[in-house]
Amino acid sequence: MENKPDFRNSDYYENRELSWIKFDERVLSEAKDKSIPLLERLKFISITSSNLDEFFMVRVASLKDMVHAGYKKKDIAGFTAKEQLLAINTDTRKLVESQYHTYNRSLVPLLEKEGLRILDHHEKMTEEQADFVDRYFMESLYPVLTPMAVDASRPFPLIRNKSLNIAALLLNKNKGKDADKKGEGSEEKVFATVQVPGMLPRLVQIPDEEGMTTFILLEQIIERNLDKLFSNYEVLCAYPYRIMRNADLTIDEEEASDLLKEIQNKLKMRQWGEVIRLEIEEKADKKLLRFLKSELKVADEDIFHISGPIDLTFAMKLSGQAGFDHLRYKQPTPQPVPEIQAGENVFEAIRKGDIFLHHPYETFDPVVDFIRQASNDPDVLAIKQTLYRVSGNSPIISSLAHAAENGKQVTVLVELKARFDEENNIVWAKMLEKAGCHVIYGLVGLKTHSKIALVVRREEDGIRRYVHLATGNYNDSTAKLYTDCGIFTCKESYGEDATAVFNMLSGYSEPKVWNELVLAPYWLKDKFLYLIEREINHAKNGDYAHIMAKMNSLCDPDIIAALYKASACGVKIDLIIRGICCLRVGIPGVSENITVRSIVGNFLEHSRIFYFENGGETEVYMGSADWMPRNLDRRVEIVFPLRDESLMEKAIHILEVELEDTEKAHVLGDDGNYEKVDRRGKTHVNSQLQFVQEAKAMQPVAQETASRVFIPAEPI
Repeated sequence: MENKPDFRNSDYYENRELSWIKFDERVLSEAKDKSIPLLERLKFISITSSNLDEFFMVRVASLKDMVHAGYKKKDIAGFTAKEQLLAINTDTRKLVESQYHTYNRSLVPLLEKEGLRILDHHEKMTEEQADFVDRYFMESLYPVLTPMAVDASRPFPLIRNKSLNIAALLLNKNKGKDADKKGEGSEEKVFATVQVPGMLPRLVQIPDEEGMTTFILLEQIIERNLDKLFSNYEVLCAYPYRIMRNADLTIDEEEASDLLKEIQNKLKMRQWGEVIRLEIEEKADKKLLRFLKSELKVADEDIFHISGPIDLTFAMKLSGQAGFDHLRYKQPTPQPVPEIQAGENVFEAIRKGDIFLHHPYETFDPVVDFIRQASNDPDVLAIKQTLYRVSGNSPIISSLAHAAENGKQVTVLVELKARFDEENNIVWAKMLEKAGCHVIYGLVGLKTHSKIALVVRREEDGIRRYVHLATGNYNDSTAKLYTDCGIFTCKESYGEDATAVFNMLSGYSEPKVWNELVLAPYWLKDKFLYLIEREINHAKNGDYAHIMAKMNSLCDPDIIAALYKASACGVKIDLIIRGICCLRVGIPGVSENITVRSIVGNFLEHSRIFYFENGGETEVYMGSADWMPRNLDRRVEIVFPLRDESLMEKAIHILEVELEDTEKAHVLGDDGNYEKVDRRGKTHVNSQLQFVQEAKAMQPVAQETASRVFIPAEPI
C-alpha cells in the first residue's frame, strides 16, 4: 500500500518572512524593468524602501523579541526564530545591494540624461551652487537645527526611530591649544550628532548652469555646513545614519482599563524601542562607527553599510516632479459605475438590483455618496460602519459626523489597533464622539478588519436596509491606488446579517443563524475548509473540480494542508497571491495541480475573491480576509457570497483575466523562486490595463448633436 504524503511536512512550506522578501524583490524588479517609464521605476525604488522599513520594525522586531524570550518553537517551514533572523539578514542584504545598484547604476544616470540631476554628495557642486546652498543653510536650516555634542558632561541623546541623522567626529580646538601649552600634544576628539529635520523637504532644488533640474539632499547641505554648528571644533569627518527601532506594539488589553490611553502611551514608546537596524553611509570612520555601536547597543549583524543616500523613500517625491510627464504613465481616470449615474440617488439605484464595484477602474464616489446622501436624507434613521484605515481628510468621516448632528443614530467602530494608523484613528474617534456618534474602540483581543456599512431607511413599504460590503478600506485616497471590489445590496438576507454584525460589535452575542455573511474568527476558517473539502469530494466522484482564489497573502497551515490534499485528489487550484505565499508548487503527489502567480503593477492588488466550481453549481465569495492565521483566528473579518449571476460573472472575469496576465504576473516555480511569464507565443495581456479599457468601454456613448448650418440665400 502506497504511503500517503504528510501534508504538514515542513519541507512543503516556505518561511513567511523569506517569502515576504521575495515579494519585495518582485517590487524591485519593476524598478529594473526598462519597458516602464523612468519616473514610475523610481516609485518602485521608494516602495521597496518603505516596505523594508515596516518589515524590520514589525516582523524582524517580533523575531528578536522571541529570541530574547528564549522561544524555541519552529515555524511551519521548520525554522526557529534565530534561524529566521540569520536567513533574513542574508536575503535583505542581497535585496538592499540590488536596490542601490539599480538606483546608482541605472536610474540616476538615466535621470541625468533626461535633465533631472540628483547630487548625493556636496563635493560635486559648482561654486555657484555651493554659494546658493550656504545661503539656504543660514536662512532656512540653521535656526531649526539642534547640534548635540557628546562628552563627559553631555550624555548620548535619544535618537528617534526612522529619523535621519548626521554623526560627526570633532576636534576641540581650545583643548588642543591648552594641551600644546602644557607640552602634552594630546587632542580631544568629541562625538556629535544632528537630526535632519523631517518637516523640511529632503530634496532642495539648486541652480544649474547647464539648464538641468538639479536637486541636492538636505543632509548634504547640513554636512557641508557642520562647522557653522560647532564653531569651537574642527570637523574631522561626518556621515549620515539612520536607526530602526522595534515598533511592534504589545498591548495587554485585559489589564488596560482605557484602551485609548494605553495605545496613546504605546505610540510614544514606539519612538524609543530597541534598535534593530543601523544604516550608515558606506566607508564610515571606524572610530565613529564603534562609538555609535556602543551607544545604540547594536550588533554587527544589524549594521547596513549603504552605498548611496540612506532612506530612498524620497524617490516618491522626485517621481512627481513637474515638467517630466513624458517619464510617467498617464494616470487613468476612474470611470463612473454604470448602474449609478452622476448625481443619482444611490438608494434608488440599489433598489433596481445589486451593484458590483471595481476600484480604482471604477470611481469610489458612489461609496462616499452612499454615506453623504444618507447623512442628509430625512428618511434615513441610522448609519452603522466599520473603519480601519481612512484618508487624512476623509469625506466619509465628515458625513458620519454630519449625520449625527442631523439627529440620526450613528454607530462607528474605529479600529484603534490598525498598525501605523493608530494615531490617525484616535483623532477621528474623538472627533466622531464629539459630533454625537456612538464610537466603539475595537474589541478586546481582536482587530476589526471587516469592511461593512449599513444604512437603515424608512420607506413607504416599511424599513429597508442598504448594505455596502467590500474587500478594501473606506479610504478615498487609497481607493485610487489599490485594486478592490465591493457590492451594494438591499436584499433583506444581507440586511439582517449586517444588523447582527453591528449588534455583535456593540456587545450582543452571535445570532443563531446567518443568512449570507461568514465571519472570522468564529467560523470563517471552517467555511473555507468545508468549501475545499467539497471540491475534493467532487474530484473523487469524477467531477471537474476547480478552485480559483485571489488574496494578498497565504500562510495559514490548515488551509495550505487542505489545498495540498485537494491537489493530490485532482482538484485544479489557481492562486493569485500578491505578497506572502508559504505554499510550494510542483511537489510530486502534493502540489502538482497548484499554480501561484503574483501581480505587481501600477496599482496595488488588494482584492480578495474566492471561486469554487462545486460540480457546476459555482459559488463565488469576496471579503476582507486573507488566508492567514491573523485574519482567520485573530480578527473580525467578513466574507460574503455573490448571489446575483451578473455579479458572479464580473468577479470570475477578474480572476480569469489575471490568470492570463503575461506582463505584470510573476509565476512561482518548483524551486521556490518567481519568474516573469514567458511571453513567447502568447498574447500580451496586462490585466490592470485591460480593466482600465473595459471600464471605459462600459460607459454609455454620448449622443452626437446634429450640426446645423445656415445656408445663405442666392442673390436675386
